Formats: sequence, C-alpha cells, structure tokens
Amino acid sequence: MHSVTVGVCAHNEEKNIKNSLSAISSQRVKDFRIDEILVVSSGSTDRTDEIVRKYMEKDQRVRLIVQEKREGKYSAVNLIIRESKGGIIALVNADNILAENALSYLLSPFRNDHVGMTGGHPVPVNSPTTITGFAVRMLWDLHHRLSLIAPKTGELIAFRNLGFELPKGTNTDEDWIKMEIERRGYRVVYVPEAIVYNKGPETIEEFLKQRIRVNIGEMYMKKRFNFTVPTWNLSYLLPAFASFCKEHQSQIDKIAAAIALETIARIYAKVHVILNRSDKHIWEIVDSTKGFSI
Repeated sequence: MHSVTVGVCAHNEEKNIKNSLSAISSQRVKDFRIDEILVVSSGSTDRTDEIVRKYMEKDQRVRLIVQEKREGKYSAVNLIIRESKGGIIALVNADNILAENALSYLLSPFRNDHVGMTGGHPVPVNSPTTITGFAVRMLWDLHHRLSLIAPKTGELIAFRNLGFELPKGTNTDEDWIKMEIERRGYRVVYVPEAIVYNKGPETIEEFLKQRIRVNIGEMYMKKRFNFTVPTWNLSYLLPAFASFCKEHQSQIDKIAAAIALETIARIYAKVHVILNRSDKHIWEIVDSTKGFSI
C-alpha cells in the first residue's frame, strides 16, 4: 500500500481553510493510505493557525507547520517535501476544495511505476454572466482541453517523493515539479476526473493582477530552465481554443474580451521579464478568490 502525504500551503486562509481540510479529511482512497496532512501556514496574521489547530483535534493526521515569515510558495512546498513521510505527495491549495473522490482519481495512476506525477482538473465556481467570470471559466476550460493533449498541471497535483527541492524564488511550483519529474524519466498524467473547485478573481483589476503574475512565472520557467509551459505552445493551445470557440459561438463578445485581457497580461509579463525585474514568488493576495462553498 502506498503511503501518501497531503500538503496544504496557506497564507491568511481563515475564510476557506476549514472547508478545504474537511474536503481532504473526507476523501476515501483504495490501495493508498493518507498518513498525514501537513498544513504549512506562511506568515499568516489572521485566524488560519487557530482554525487548523482546532481542526487537529478532529483529524489527528493534520499537523500544522508555521513559517513565521512568508517566503513564497516554493519555500512552503520544500518544507512539505522535507517533512513528508509519504512516498507520494499530493499538494492542495488552501483556498480550493476537493470534490468527492478527487484524491482517489488523482492517485490511481501511481499504480503504474512509470508515472511520476498527476494533475487534477480545476473547476471554477465563478458565474459566467460577467466578463471576468467568463474569462476565468474560459481560461480553466482551455486548461482542461489543452491538458487532454499535453498535461498542464496546476491547483491540484500529486508526485513521487524523490527528495528534490524547488530552486529559490520559483513562482510556478507545479511547472517546475513537472519539468523535474519528466527529466528523471517519469510520465506526467492528467486526470480529468480529479476535480478541484477554485474561485477566480471577480474584478478585471484582480484578474489582470493574477494573470500577469502567472505569466511572469511561466516566462521565467523558459528563461531560467529552458522549459516551455504547454500553455505557451501554440500547437497545443490553438486546438484547445478552436474547440472552445466552436462550443461557445454565441458568446463571441465575451471570448474577445477574455482574449484582450490575457493579451494585456502577457504583454505586461513579457516586458517585465525582458527588463529582468525578477520572478514574483511572493505575490499580492487576490481577496475576491478567498472563501466559497460548494
């Protein structure tokens, strides 16, 4: 039976951490054993730590690790890797909520010794009636369609604990892990049944803030490690985009708006990287993404 550690990275997640932990605790898996749930709280100044400590009374697998200073997600992930006892590590963002059986689906491919990493299927809860909500849903829908062609990991991942650590200052932790896993000769598998619910930004300002940060991280993956993230590969992106447009022909105005926003974000990110203003490994919190229920 495979031993699994679930790692949760949190910073000021008092609005969602209890729901996130409840969804993790209720997961049922076959042929795998979730031995521990490590919550790394990085510089939290709200009630996150208090809520986790209270939850530890309910599920003794939960352990809180406090980082006094917020150093970036890469640092929290490295701490989880160092503290982990499991042969497989699953990473769940504290502001997301797992669907029923998500971990069972996510872990199932590890029965194959050649699989080194799996990625889940993020599903946003934003309303598609607004431009921002539609843009959020469109991006994650494209993420799903593209991942069916070439796995693009994000929001929910699992990987073999091979003892590596992420380089200092890395923003796109999931992409770096994918790169390292593939370089070690393992396969990366997308698992669309492993659904994780998230909430995207609700305003155009926050949407651009988040997308600029993500694009900067992905561009630095190319610059620092010569690794191209699948969402920057047109041979993957164009078929995914074409199939999305075919299904949403009646919303061409919102599609155009979403494209415009992403284009602005990518241009800003490109200038940022050309000027070498450094990767944004400690990012500004997007408040509207915090706190939701299923």
